[in-house]
Amino acid sequence: MGGDLKHLVIVKFKEGVVVDDMKKGLEKLASEIEAVKSFEWGEDMKSEEMLRQGFTHIISMTFSSAEDFTGFLGHPSHVEFSAAFSTAIEKILVFDFPTVVVKASA
Repeated sequence: MGGDLKHLVIVKFKEGVVVDDMKKGLEKLASEIEAVKSFEWGEDMKSEEMLRQGFTHIISMTFSSAEDFTGFLGHPSHVEFSAAFSTAIEKILVFDFPTVVVKASA
């Protein structure tokens, strides 16, 4: 099992950003683009500041292949949303990696 590609985004939004609007935009994006195999979103549960370094939210999308991910990046909906998203973030970390399944979900 494996072979999927993960797109992991860790962000801190700017002061005053309506995070719920960002979440709705991401949900719309994930539902519009068929290449997105799965989408998860979460907010930090108030870990120690020194451990989270100011980051507050995480976005995870799974793709079946690097080709699907490349198609996602170039998709007009992603390009449009990314422009709006980038103005809302104070800082960001992005990791795109092939998954190595150590323990599969039941």
